[in-house]
Amino acid sequence: MKYYIIAGEASGDLHGANLIKSIKSMDQHAQIKCWGGELMQAAGGELVKHYSDLAYMGFVEVVSNLSTILNNIRFCKKDIKAFAPDVLICIDYPGFNLRIAKWAKQEKIKVVYFIAPQVWAWKENRVPAMRASIDRLLCILPFEKKYFKDRWDWEVDYVGHPLMEVIAAQNNLAHPLPSLQGQNIIALLPGSRKQEIEKKLPIMLSVAIHFPAYQFVVAQAPGLNDEWFNSLISTQLNVHVVKASTYALLQHSKAALVTSGTATLETALLNVPQVVCYKGSPITYALAKYFVKIKFIALVNLIMQKEVVKELIQDELNTDNLVLELTKLLEHSKTQNQISADYASLKEILMTGEKATDVAAEIIMETIQKK
Repeated sequence: MKYYIIAGEASGDLHGANLIKSIKSMDQHAQIKCWGGELMQAAGGELVKHYSDLAYMGFVEVVSNLSTILNNIRFCKKDIKAFAPDVLICIDYPGFNLRIAKWAKQEKIKVVYFIAPQVWAWKENRVPAMRASIDRLLCILPFEKKYFKDRWDWEVDYVGHPLMEVIAAQNNLAHPLPSLQGQNIIALLPGSRKQEIEKKLPIMLSVAIHFPAYQFVVAQAPGLNDEWFNSLISTQLNVHVVKASTYALLQHSKAALVTSGTATLETALLNVPQVVCYKGSPITYALAKYFVKIKFIALVNLIMQKEVVKELIQDELNTDNLVLELTKLLEHSKTQNQISADYASLKEILMTGEKATDVAAEIIMETIQKK
């Protein structure tokens, strides 16, 4: 069978890689083309375009890069048509993927959407079009199945969260950080998009001077230019960088400052106390504040439906607040114990007993075979 997979960011590359492995275990003759990154390529996908060329986040950023985005959409449609896949698999990245899914349905290509767009947070008006263009919608958050059924009378599939299998595999491995062994480490996870890194990393780095007993280590996402990345931290004397070693870094960290997104859940599943950081352009933030209907931005808090980890958003993300919250994580035993207990409850909620990507691959096979 022929599979065309589109992932538009680092987390999609991670889950896409494991999905490719699951597909190949069930279909040894699978032909797979993909938009993603090094992980999907290493898993056996033929990489068409890297996510670093796709990752635009926020209203202002999207508008300023609109011509590039439209060119990517045109190229994607042309490439899919030439490949003639048995199924199109969209992984998150809704601004791009929903457009491609609608077109693919018109071309009579079956569409499976793995990692449902978070329409329960904003842009609910997308749902009717999603129903019309998606053959199977696969959800990874436990409350999403009920949401789609109760709110839209749409039967979707809950497959479990793919991070559970990723973290389980990591916990069975030893990940040394040779040059940093034995040090008290604070991890900084600034994200994978240049625009978010430029906004948040300088603020994250500003706290290092206040904690001289700790070594601050920045996780550099794969695909980012070394020279550009290092230029952002060249003036910091007590800061190191590790590349493509985020899990190893977290396993050796006492606490972490984490950009909002999938990394907040990864950090929690690896039992690292954290402060969640978000800062966008003023226009993007104003629009998000108006349209977004959720109380929290961190996945940990959303799943638990309470503030498990502190969120510092927009103007609240500053040096003073980061120092205050990081001090609580490092020095207050009550805070540490509560976070530990909440993390344990989080894992119980997400535990399904099956690998999410295996379940997803089985559904994809069913969809292909269905008349």
